[in-house]
Amino acid sequence: MSGTEKETGFTFTIDGVEVTAYAGQTIMEAADEAGVYIPRLCDHQGLRHQGSCRVCTVKAGGRSVSACTQPAAPGQTVENETPHLTKLRRDLVEMLFHEGNHLCPICEASGNCELQAMAYRLDMTEETKFPYLEPCRALDASHPDIALDTNRCISCGRCIRASQDVDGKGVFGYVGRGIHRRVAVNGENLAATDADVTDNAISSEVCPVGCIIRKRVGFVTPIGEREFDKGLIGHEIEEKRK
Repeated sequence: MSGTEKETGFTFTIDGVEVTAYAGQTIMEAADEAGVYIPRLCDHQGLRHQGSCRVCTVKAGGRSVSACTQPAAPGQTVENETPHLTKLRRDLVEMLFHEGNHLCPICEASGNCELQAMAYRLDMTEETKFPYLEPCRALDASHPDIALDTNRCISCGRCIRASQDVDGKGVFGYVGRGIHRRVAVNGENLAATDADVTDNAISSEVCPVGCIIRKRVGFVTPIGEREFDKGLIGHEIEEKRK
């Protein structure tokens, strides 16, 4: 890449929309700045990219890649909204619903839940085709201010990265493999760790579902006034293009 490109940036296209990117930016980072929303669940601003949920899969130069980890390249042609990619994302999100216990009508995260909001965004109204696994996982309510309900965990890893990289603690980690993988605490229970409500990993913005729960604040914001009651997930990015 030339010195000029490093200073002034370069362009590539996403679904025919010209996007400007700079050296070191991923496809998703450049898209966000340009007001082009690429669906994602494991990626979160301020955390290192992981690319594990695959919901951000796009076609770049004919190859399927994770937009949150793939570097943008000059002249690149990226496909984001195609029937094939929409079906892929629907299947991935549907499987996440089936692998856990996501009871949206009674969940305190309803309206703020990114998994629920992604299902609405993808217009998932068809009859389900996967069996519900209905796991039985214990609720850890040992901490005076925080509860951990891994029945809702989608293994996005955001709390793990936030705890390790931002808080410098390592409260959370993975246990299990495959569909049995879930978040666990680095101790006998949550109360035995140094987790605190002021931790970045505990913030409502980091956990995309209702897995990490701050006690006594679940229904402070009424249903109908929550984040995704105001608009589709990604609307704040798309508003940059208006």
